[in-house]
Amino acid sequence: MIHSISQSNWLKRGRASYLAVFFIFLFLPLLVVALFAFNNAPYPMPPWQGFTWDWFFGATYQSRVGLFYDEEIRNSLLNSLKVATGVTFFSVIVGTGNAFLLERCQFRGQKILSQMMLIPLVIPGVILGISILSFMSRLAQFADDTFGWELEFLRPGLFLVAVGQFSYIVSISSLTISARLKRLDISLEEAAMDLGASKIAIFSTITLPYLQPAIIGAMMMAFLLSFENFNTTYMLVGSDAPLTVLLYGRMKEGATPVVNAVSLMMMVMSGVISIVLYLGRTKGKE
Repeated sequence: MIHSISQSNWLKRGRASYLAVFFIFLFLPLLVVALFAFNNAPYPMPPWQGFTWDWFFGATYQSRVGLFYDEEIRNSLLNSLKVATGVTFFSVIVGTGNAFLLERCQFRGQKILSQMMLIPLVIPGVILGISILSFMSRLAQFADDTFGWELEFLRPGLFLVAVGQFSYIVSISSLTISARLKRLDISLEEAAMDLGASKIAIFSTITLPYLQPAIIGAMMMAFLLSFENFNTTYMLVGSDAPLTVLLYGRMKEGATPVVNAVSLMMMVMSGVISIVLYLGRTKGKE
């Protein structure tokens, strides 16, 4: 769009209407979910019955157990935090290694490896979960039949959930850090080496500070993607359900506004992480 060229009123109104409809479509469902987290009724939908904090802090009042007093929700939240923390840690570590492998090394098949890294991103999460579950189950059965080993961690559970999420989140971390590393002027490292700096000193004083915004961004994206994942998680979960799987089960059984309260908490958490991520990227561009 060229701002110096005048535009007709109908074009301006059309553009404004389009943006208004788009944002209403985007945010209205979220606003409704957030609003009815405070509805003084046993159902998460209209009509509005008044304002209440029971679905957050209710303990025994009228058999209403709020978000912070629901033991099942607290346990599922802890499960999600465990998985997200582990996935984030290993995704960033492996992603940083992959970035250096792709940007600083020259070897046969490098381009093929770079393209294969994108495959987990285009495979549906359900298919990815089923594939990992089938492979791990066969591996556990083989170990049991051949050696008599009971490898329970290869059965459906939090470990398999973490493996399934890691299989595609590590690709996102690798691409994020690799894009930042590609823009680093290698002459800075060469100059430091000419001045007698060791490789560890160069990495800690030049490379790592430059990569810091990308690493922090990769950490936040990995945590958010892991915490909110459902498709892959649902295929690999065992008896210890993460938060998203628990919410799905409650919606099938007949939900109360406590589900809205959990959804609102997740929206706030996602918004905070997104804002911090945006600020980190803005700072990294300066």
